[in-house]
Amino acid sequence: MKDTPQVLTFAVVGHPNEGKSSVVSTLTEDDSVRITPLPGETSVCRSFPVIIDGSEIMRFIDTPGFQSPHATLEWLQANAGPDMLQSFLRHNAGDPRFRGELELFKPLAEGAEIIYVLDASRPLRSFDIAEMEILRMTGIPRMAVINAKEEDDGNVQIWRDELRKHFNAVRVFNAHKATYAQRLALLNSLKSIDQEWESPLAAVIESLEDDWLQRVTQSAWLITRLIGRALRHQVSKSIPPGQEPRDLLENILQEYRDHITALERETHLGIRRLFKHNIFDYRLPEQIVAGDDLFQEKTWRMLGLSPTQVAATGAVAGSGVGLGLDAIAGGSSLGAFALVGGLLGAGGALLGGRRMITYEIKGPRMGPFQYGKPIGDQLFIVGPNRNVRFPFILLDRALIFFANTINWAHARREAVQGSADEPGSFAAHFSDSQSRACNAFFQAARAGDETKIQSLEESMADMLIDVLMALSTQENRHSGL
Repeated sequence: MKDTPQVLTFAVVGHPNEGKSSVVSTLTEDDSVRITPLPGETSVCRSFPVIIDGSEIMRFIDTPGFQSPHATLEWLQANAGPDMLQSFLRHNAGDPRFRGELELFKPLAEGAEIIYVLDASRPLRSFDIAEMEILRMTGIPRMAVINAKEEDDGNVQIWRDELRKHFNAVRVFNAHKATYAQRLALLNSLKSIDQEWESPLAAVIESLEDDWLQRVTQSAWLITRLIGRALRHQVSKSIPPGQEPRDLLENILQEYRDHITALERETHLGIRRLFKHNIFDYRLPEQIVAGDDLFQEKTWRMLGLSPTQVAATGAVAGSGVGLGLDAIAGGSSLGAFALVGGLLGAGGALLGGRRMITYEIKGPRMGPFQYGKPIGDQLFIVGPNRNVRFPFILLDRALIFFANTINWAHARREAVQGSADEPGSFAAHFSDSQSRACNAFFQAARAGDETKIQSLEESMADMLIDVLMALSTQENRHSGL
């Protein structure tokens, strides 16, 4: 009698180079699984656990491919019985003809259930039927996974018709493109292959859903705090005596931009870690957001609010949310030569890119504002940013990064390229309540009101949790929120 494993255990079996390792990598969210196009790369069984809160809740075993299915089937038919697999392992130990079968039968003899993987891009062959019959003869509950790019592939129906004769369940699954929703659907299908596993699998799936919600919640807070920190950030430098302020302009602006860019990258890497990616490193697509440069004007044209929404928001909020250039007593703006010019209010709120940053000079002067000579120390201050589009741009970029991160299967190893069909602005399609949550938090962050920030950032994070969950559960992430 076979031993019952301590945790749900599935041996992923099949012919060499059919995608077994890819299925294991995606289902376990483990990009350390070795995947190559070379057949026979997996020569020994390797166990990959699914761990939540430090506990292993499920295990997938990557196995070598069948090596001699016809000869193996002949032996099993001649020696059929309750201990068939153990007998095969004893009688054929060391036989090089059965090197693959001797290894892949070990987890089956120890109580693992079966996920049989096949590549539907090729036609059905006699060795496939032999493998299916071997697995049917074991009597072990089993699912067949058709590794196909498209469910309407010409071979899929032929495979389905044959697989139904041998397996408890059959499912099409593209391990290189599978989303979170598709992974859960496959696991739910596993419940049907053995009644004894319904309850433990239901508990596993519930744990996976709770863990996913926790990761989404952490992502929402990372994004919320990114925007709050970015809206409050400023850089200040003393102006040395005799130094022209314009000579410091580009350096201090670059320091400001570098800091905001670093905050954004830190947030994106945090999201990547939450979803267990070590190889995948998505960079925002050149076609949509001018690559990784948050401050390119193309980014501002494509993301954030529409011009009409910007104008409406700026008009409602008043001139303080435009460029935010404060004409304070004893100080002067750099409007005469600044990148932002002298526009204020709703019109100024339309400006973006390198023209979006607030800056001013503070310090005592002697004489009229325009002509007075500085006396004592002066301070060149850049930020905080008061452009109404700025936080929405950061938010859109974070949502695009999140959507691509969660939908990039761990088995997918090619270089990450942004696509021209990436969604434009998510924020431009927010509901009224979502927009209100954003604007309330953004205004509190700009004002630096810590009491309001603490209460409103929770509302902002709650709103983002709903948005992120919608992105992670819909089949098509480009559809509306």
